[in-house]
Amino acid sequence: MNKIRAAITGVGGYVPDYVLTNKELETMVETSDEWITSRTGIKERRILKGENKGVSVMGIEAVKDMLAKSKVDPKEIDCVIFATITPDLTFPATANIVATAVGAVNAFSFDVAAACSGFIYALTTGASFIQSGMYKKVIVIGGDKMSAILDYTDRTTCIIFGDGAGCVLLEPTTEEVGVMDAILKSDGSGETYLNLKAGGSRLPASHETIDKRLHYVYQEGAAVYKFAVTNMADVAAQLAERNHLTAETISWLVPHQANKRIIDATASRVGIDESKVMMNIERYGNTTAGTIPLLLWDYEKRLKKGDNLLIAAFGGGFTWGAVYVKWAYNPN
Repeated sequence: MNKIRAAITGVGGYVPDYVLTNKELETMVETSDEWITSRTGIKERRILKGENKGVSVMGIEAVKDMLAKSKVDPKEIDCVIFATITPDLTFPATANIVATAVGAVNAFSFDVAAACSGFIYALTTGASFIQSGMYKKVIVIGGDKMSAILDYTDRTTCIIFGDGAGCVLLEPTTEEVGVMDAILKSDGSGETYLNLKAGGSRLPASHETIDKRLHYVYQEGAAVYKFAVTNMADVAAQLAERNHLTAETISWLVPHQANKRIIDATASRVGIDESKVMMNIERYGNTTAGTIPLLLWDYEKRLKKGDNLLIAAFGGGFTWGAVYVKWAYNPN
């Protein structure tokens, strides 16, 4: 009996209409287009505007996009996993909200919180459900409304992040395609350097936490950069070596869009030319759990069945990892 693998059989994405450019940021904080571009590679990012709009708005649109293209009946979906650190509410899970909104009435659903690594954590979780034979159709979403937790007076963080969401559909296959292998890592000592200090059970919201601006992303950039540039590159190289992948046989590097310098370092470590590196950081910034599915969404028409994709991410926590995916279908 051939081994069951989880194949990506559909991709969807959504980014808000509002474009926040570096030029506009120059009017908000002490920064410049040249400073931002040279250090991050970001030129603009999308922002979800409007009252009472959470990350579910973007997740719903991404899933609708994928279902329409894949011509899949939402009632056939068995499970919905949403990777996000900006849920609509503490509970219920945002995945529940999305599943109901898109008509996936027979699916169970839950959220995964692993910051920028959230999508690859959720992808491997969804793949496990498929590989076990338990489920036939699993939707994995990655998305964040980072504008909701950014301090737009802090130039070290507000220039980096944007809003957006993407998703994939996983289905079983016995072909040599799909999620082939993964290495996932975490290190809780990273809490010190990248966190959201208030709003959890340790430090619930209060007048004091609001006055101290503790409900915004806190990052010690130099420490995070040093850890990310080493570990994201190392885990990608480790996974490539384990699967006998070389610069020639890797079709695409799919790196988390945190910082162009980190992306370049990861590509260099694996020996991959820039022409084979997926990149959209200049248009969307860092959408946290949304970056990798949005890359797949942007590049879908350039992917061919059998392409070897090396996916790598690094996030707060610290969390990091890499996934080897062999693409399962040709572009329409």
